[in-house]
Amino acid sequence: MGNKSSKKLSKDDIRFLVENTNFSKNEIKQWYVGFMRDCPDGQLTKKKFVEVYSEIFPSGDPNKFCNHVFRSFDHDGSGKIDFKEFLMAINITSAGNARQKLDWAFKMYDIDGNGTIDRSEMMEIIGSIYHMLSEGQQTEELDTPEARTEKIFEKMDVNKDNVLTKDEFINGCLNDECLYQMLTAEQNWQENE
Repeated sequence: MGNKSSKKLSKDDIRFLVENTNFSKNEIKQWYVGFMRDCPDGQLTKKKFVEVYSEIFPSGDPNKFCNHVFRSFDHDGSGKIDFKEFLMAINITSAGNARQKLDWAFKMYDIDGNGTIDRSEMMEIIGSIYHMLSEGQQTEELDTPEARTEKIFEKMDVNKDNVLTKDEFINGCLNDECLYQMLTAEQNWQENE
């Protein structure tokens, strides 16, 4: 997906996005205009992605977190996100249901892509989130990434094998509002089920 660059959105692309997102044809066209304004070559680079996050979190350092989010959006591993990848990601993170958001979050936390999340992967993502947030944005005193990881594994690692499967991760989040909100940055937990 990431290598294709065109100035006009094809009818096939529009049809695909209408069928696979919650956006209407007109909304897709509006998103496309904005995407092309910001990324005239039709490709969102990691550098531009970090710039956007830096505007949202001006007091923190979003670089590490952006690398993980970008990796989870760049489905073909091209190092760039094309419009279809971008809109599919926006759809999941903004309009997806709880399971879709958790499925995406699991992929982000599963850094090595082996189908499980180990403690080091969880600590890496949590640490990158803490690094991104400035002290002014933190609403409560945060545990260390290690302490937060231990709490998460205590609640989620049902079979105590020191890794979280996708089922353990999703079920753990669906059964614990606090974990769901923390791991997906979602505020409307019950409305998304």
